[in-house]
Amino acid sequence: MIKKKPTLEKLTPSFGSSILVKQHLKQADRLNAFWHFHPEMELVYVNKGQGKTHIGNHLSYFNNSQLILIGANLPHNGFSDRLTANGTETIIQFKSDFLGEDFLNVPEMANIVALFERAKKGIRFQIDTKKKIGLKIEKLLEHDGLKRVLKFLEILNYLAKTDDYTLLNADGFAFEAEAQESAKIGSVFKYIRENFQHHIALDEIADIVSMTVPAFCRYFKKATSKTFTQVVNEYRVVHATKLLSEESEMSIADVCFECGFNNFSHFNKVFNDITGKSASSYRKEIKLMIQ
Repeated sequence: MIKKKPTLEKLTPSFGSSILVKQHLKQADRLNAFWHFHPEMELVYVNKGQGKTHIGNHLSYFNNSQLILIGANLPHNGFSDRLTANGTETIIQFKSDFLGEDFLNVPEMANIVALFERAKKGIRFQIDTKKKIGLKIEKLLEHDGLKRVLKFLEILNYLAKTDDYTLLNADGFAFEAEAQESAKIGSVFKYIRENFQHHIALDEIADIVSMTVPAFCRYFKKATSKTFTQVVNEYRVVHATKLLSEESEMSIADVCFECGFNNFSHFNKVFNDITGKSASSYRKEIKLMIQ
């Protein structure tokens, strides 16, 4: 049975602390990747690992490391197969007003307030910022009390001033959802995630959310700014980039059919439209892309 609501995750910092810092050292269980949201913002640093990034209407595959800031109530999936045996993921979860609402109004906080606004669309920071900030994030675990807060403010200040980032939902659509509206999209994304390797008919997916096909198409386009076919194809291409990166013995034709495409020329066209290059070129360049 498809779960109709995204999970509202309840986060509780330790006693006497306004931010929650935790670290995962073990490989993530793919079954624990679920569509959820929470009123806290989330800064995620993975120092080594691979997996899918699904935040709002953004889908991509990351290889080796990533640093992402997720806005409050921005639905996202836990990253599947995200950590290697040697990888570490550090997460900082906090409310935008963790130092009080009045603190956000002081002039010195203007850049950080702007950062929080950008985070509504999801932010991925690039290589230079990862190198400078990643270790500082991990070292937060060594501090507590006021020292941790001051060190965290230093991190936020750097992230607020750098232009070394990409907005994940950069088309201007901030996918900041209320639970009721996010429920339908959550069940659709879950169904895509579990069935993208097979054909998904529109009447099949419309039935999942108890809608007619025309009503579903209108709703989905309004909610995500993309058609259902576009999102399914993006998910398939994201999976293709994973296979091209990790399965060196798999032919490109095998990758095509493994990802749910039933026509090789169509796969090549869609892959090129989404990534800007052919699957063969992507495979040749992937080693240079890993930082």
